[in-house]
Amino acid sequence: MELEKKINDDLKDAMRAKDSRKLDALRAIKAALLLEKTGKDVSSGIIPDSVEVKLLQKLVKQRKEAAAIYTEQHRAELAEEELYQADIIQAYLPEKLSDAEIKLIIKEIISETGATTIKEMGRVMGLASSRIAGQAENTTIAQFVKELLGQ
Repeated sequence: MELEKKINDDLKDAMRAKDSRKLDALRAIKAALLLEKTGKDVSSGIIPDSVEVKLLQKLVKQRKEAAAIYTEQHRAELAEEELYQADIIQAYLPEKLSDAEIKLIIKEIISETGATTIKEMGRVMGLASSRIAGQAENTTIAQFVKELLGQ
């Protein structure tokens, strides 16, 4: 709910400033939030923080993929617009953790679960993904889990 209020405030500011590029990105976030709010998984009308983070990550990923396609097709102006929107959306995500911080959290989870082999990666990944949600990519988490369990 706090994210929705922040987006609405920033939307108003962008309208006053007549910043149409930022306005497009903020409207995309607002539309995605409204779709999520009216979805079947949200009964109380309040979107959990974890769902908001996943939603924002999805929007950033979509923009970056679109920019890559536009770049391949030599449409630099469209690619630049997508990357600009991705940067705007990225600003609403929690700060990313450093590699050292991620490894430290994963080491704690491994000691908590007692995992010793790569076969137990699923348990570690489940806990790590929920604890580090939005602060690191799942591929990075998986890489470090494999590295630490493979020793």
